Order: sequence, then structure tokens, then C-alpha cells
Amino acid sequence: MTTIMALILILFASMLLAGGRQGFVSFLGLIFNFGIVFISVVLIAMGFPYLIVTLINAVIILVVSIYFGNEQGRNADVAFITALLVVGLLVILIIPVQHWAQVQGFGVENTEDLEGLSLQLGVRFLDVSCAMTILSCLGAVAEAAVAVATGLTELQAHNHQISDAELRRTGTRVGKEIVGTAFNTLFFGFYGELLGLFIWFSRLHYSFGMVLNDKIFVSQLIMTLISAIGVVLTIPVTIGIVIYQHHHQPATTANDEHRLK
Repeated sequence: MTTIMALILILFASMLLAGGRQGFVSFLGLIFNFGIVFISVVLIAMGFPYLIVTLINAVIILVVSIYFGNEQGRNADVAFITALLVVGLLVILIIPVQHWAQVQGFGVENTEDLEGLSLQLGVRFLDVSCAMTILSCLGAVAEAAVAVATGLTELQAHNHQISDAELRRTGTRVGKEIVGTAFNTLFFGFYGELLGLFIWFSRLHYSFGMVLNDKIFVSQLIMTLISAIGVVLTIPVTIGIVIYQHHHQPATTANDEHRLK
């Protein structure tokens, strides 16, 4: 048994013990999302337009992440709409930022590993970089959207006469708690992934300016910052959607009432 297979089995057992049937469904969703990402790589490598491929697969990943990982109710619908809007806003931000930053491709630290290999792959590394950044922010956005939407829809289901101001206060309070946790998760993920690179910087006495101009460091930093921006944007967008539905739709649906009981 390989190490990866052992870790997969441990993950599956943990999700099954912690979540039961829902944990099993979430595990299947994780495998499905992995397949979607793999298909994205293949299609982009075959020459299909990267933006169309990425956006279609991003929608599929959001559907699987939100609806497979949660009970299908009004909170899931709100979270999905929020995630779509936020990802759309992030795409508008990601494409020009990646063009301005010019951090696509490999850094000087990869020179030795790439020696003797051809980089003429027939694919623009800038397109690959944009696709990577879009896909990397999906998890953080979906998680934040589900957390805020669940809190607000549960509150609204128990109090049909709740005011817009109270919804905003509650959403903001929940959002503040989520932002702190999400930022820590993103930061430590960024730090852990680049720990070897940071040791490289230290041993070779990189100056602060050299670090800020390192392609690998900047590309990872951009992805982390984009994800953080997505988490922050998720909070007001979710609050706005819940308030809109509060005025235009019934406070609960039959599915929500059954779930609350």
C-alpha cells in the first residue's frame, strides 16, 4: 500500500465516522472535483479556450462542493448564487492582475530541474496561470458562502419578522469570525507550501526586493490574496442576497422546515 493510498483511506474513514452518510457523499464529491480539475488540465492542454473551460468547470466544482457537502436547502441555494457572483467578480480582477504581474511559467529556482527540457508546450503559461488562480479561490469562496448563508437562513427561518438591520448585523458578526479563520488557513497554507523556498531565500541571502520580485513567491502570494479578497466579498454579497430573498420569497421552504425539525 502506498503512502497516498493510506492517507486516502484514513481520510475516507475519518469523513465516514464524523459525517456518516453526508461524509460519504462529501468524499465522493471530493473525488468528482479531482476528476473535474484533471479534465480541465487535459482540455486546456488540447487547445480549448482556457477561460471557457475554467468557468464551466468552476461552476461544476461549486455545485459539487456546495450541494454535495451540505443538506440541500435554501442555504445551499443562497451559497451557490453568492459563490457564482463572487467568482465572477474575482475573474474580472484576476485576468488583468495576472497580465500586469507577469509571474506565469517557472522561476529561476526551477532552472536546474528544467535543464534539457523544452518549454514549447503549445500552451500560453499566462492562460494556465489565470486558470490556476480562478480554480484555487473556489474552495475558500464556497466555504465562506456556506457558513454565512447557513447562519442567516437559520436565523430567518426561526424569526420571519426579522429586520434587514438585524440580518446585516448577524451576517457581519458571522463574517468577522469566518474571515479570521479563513485568513489563518490561507496564510498557513501559503507559508507551508513555500517553506522550502523561504529557506532558499535565507541561505542565499535574498534581499527584500529580490523576494518581492521572485516569480514563485509572487504567484503564490497573488493566489492567496485573491482567495482572501473572495472571502471578504462573500460576506456582503451573501447578506444582500438573503435580504433580497427575505422581501421577495417566503421565509422558509418545505425542505427547510423539514430539516429544522
